[in-house]
Amino acid sequence: MTASAQAYADVVARIARAAQACGRDPASVALTAVSKEQPWEAVEPVLAAGQRVFGENRVQDAMARWKGRAGGLELRLIGPLQSNKASEAVAFFDVIETLDRQKLARALSEEMARQGRSPRIYVQVNTGEEPQKAGVAPAEADAFIAACRRDFGLTVEGLMCIPPLGEPPGPHFARLAKIAARNGLSELSMGMSGDFETAIAFGATRVRVGSAVFGERP
Repeated sequence: MTASAQAYADVVARIARAAQACGRDPASVALTAVSKEQPWEAVEPVLAAGQRVFGENRVQDAMARWKGRAGGLELRLIGPLQSNKASEAVAFFDVIETLDRQKLARALSEEMARQGRSPRIYVQVNTGEEPQKAGVAPAEADAFIAACRRDFGLTVEGLMCIPPLGEPPGPHFARLAKIAARNGLSELSMGMSGDFETAIAFGATRVRVGSAVFGERP
């Protein structure tokens, strides 16, 4: 077994243990393997081991990596999306996790109508209100979700967040879960290599794990 395949098996086992520790069914937590910037030699063994959901940060990088290889897979865009890339993102990804502004909501809505394709949508919330980070502010999240539904006809599947580095992640996960609950959303994409077990305790249904599976990016 290769290093990445063994690490993948370890992460899957850790997810199951974390879910069981808080009384949850391990099947209620899905793994997005974050393959961004990883060499194919690290990704291929994880694919061969049975992982079928992968996360990418950039549209062009994902297309270069997965074009011709994406059959039977779910590809999720987990990095910031520029409005001028909406057409390619709608055409290529199954899930877009980083909707955070009305201009992008409009672009995605128009492209979905034009292409007849509807990738699932998550709203990214900037729980730490960091100026350098993408995501809608927590105080604006309810109104933004409502606008996505009402004004742009988008079906929002869930929420996503990236807690600030150096802060305990639990309060950020709790904040995201509260926003989701009051907006009738059950899907929470939260938790990465360093904190996914904490995220599971706060209700994550999707964890995004890269380095713990593939090793540090080159």
